[in-house]
Amino acid sequence: MMSGQKDIGIQTLFPPFFSFLIDFLLPDIDSTLAFLSFPPFFLFLPTLTTMETLTQALAALDTVDYKQYVIGFSCAIFGFEQYLNYRQYSRYLMRDRPKELADIVTTEDFKKAQSYNLDKSRFGFLHDFIKQAESMAILYYNGMAWLWYASGHLLETYAGYGPEYQILQSLVFSILFSWFSTLTSLPFSLYSTFVIEQKHGFNNQTLGLFFSDLLKNQVVLVVLMCPILSACLWVMQTTGDNFFFYVWILLMAFQLFLIMIYPTVIQPLFNKLTPLEEGDLRSQIEALAARIAFPLKKLYVIDGSKRSSHSNAYFYGFGKNKHIVLFDTLIEQSDNDEICAVLAHELGHWKMSHTLKLLAVTQLYAVTMFWFFSFFIHNAKFYRDFGFHTTPALIGFVLFQCVYAPVDSTISFLMHVYQRKNEYEADAFALKLGFASKLRSALIKLSVKNLGGFNMDPWYSAWNNSHPTLTERLNKLGVKPTADKPISVEEKKDL
Repeated sequence: MMSGQKDIGIQTLFPPFFSFLIDFLLPDIDSTLAFLSFPPFFLFLPTLTTMETLTQALAALDTVDYKQYVIGFSCAIFGFEQYLNYRQYSRYLMRDRPKELADIVTTEDFKKAQSYNLDKSRFGFLHDFIKQAESMAILYYNGMAWLWYASGHLLETYAGYGPEYQILQSLVFSILFSWFSTLTSLPFSLYSTFVIEQKHGFNNQTLGLFFSDLLKNQVVLVVLMCPILSACLWVMQTTGDNFFFYVWILLMAFQLFLIMIYPTVIQPLFNKLTPLEEGDLRSQIEALAARIAFPLKKLYVIDGSKRSSHSNAYFYGFGKNKHIVLFDTLIEQSDNDEICAVLAHELGHWKMSHTLKLLAVTQLYAVTMFWFFSFFIHNAKFYRDFGFHTTPALIGFVLFQCVYAPVDSTISFLMHVYQRKNEYEADAFALKLGFASKLRSALIKLSVKNLGGFNMDPWYSAWNNSHPTLTERLNKLGVKPTADKPISVEEKKDL
């Protein structure tokens, strides 16, 4: 729910629990540990009077056809988002470079960016329409109910386990739906990677690497999903109405576990990390870290170029054992001072505890959502509206996410507002460290090289993006151009 374009279709709600978790399970470990010292979340839960009012309100919802409600809201939000997409699409149709971009991007690079984003936008309309139709068909024709009972039939026929083995049936259902989701998304992924990205010079993958990644993703998904999903369902079955508290604790523990194993077990399956070689860049980064007391232990370069020409940088680690990872494409596209400016921005997030605050909000959101779910988990009418004659907990959670979508959409928008504020603060932190002009040139170079959206519609950006637009960030920095002409891709190593 934190960034990117939102889609409340059934597909995005799957695999249950796991897809919900993965959005916020890999933040900086300091934030996780610090959050554990927060006052217990149940101190913020409603009073008895409020609980009675809430119970009455939820009982009134039983007069509503939940399926029709979900379909209606899904179509409404789909229409709204397509309107925003069309507003942005109209911006990509503009051939002339706006005056405010004259000192930022050349006419040639502006046209390249427009062409790339226009192709993605057109493809996005087709993708979104088909996925929306698919989700509506699954809902309208009770597709989840059919798959749930088919999973039970397979389990009983070939393994001899009946419907009383709900956790095993939930795992079979999850794996089958995951395969279905992967297969129906595969044509879009192939076209996006090997047509659009290839056409505009970003794709470096072979078909072999693409399908190898796909297989690895499925294996990692099953290996991680099955234990945590089984544990969550067992907790729900054995802890009564207060299951939401115990599930939250379990997920927090799983979060810590993922943070521990990700850099050493999961990431090496997809990318190779090599220590950054000795030299000026390493010395400058170490000096920057020492300047703000960032406990840097290791510096790595990741081979992001094996898949894409897009660039990035990030850090991770426990307590005083932080690691910084630079994409090899970032090193290729930027000079040393610009890389340090980008890292100064990222370290600004750490210095101002943005990750800690974001984690606190997401954890409060998670436990609140599970608490609300506790009012639906045994509601037979809720399940019947979607074609079920039993009340499996896994299905209840998936369906509840659909019902909860209006709240989720609102919170997602508010989180974007909050994250954009954090981005401005991190930019200001880099400015105070003396990197204003270099951050300006770095942001421009990265946008030019990555063919970013230079001409953004404000409504589209506010709803979909967790970062301010390039022009908004540059205006906030308040740094004037240091050259008479805009930065181009070809000049990226000369400045």
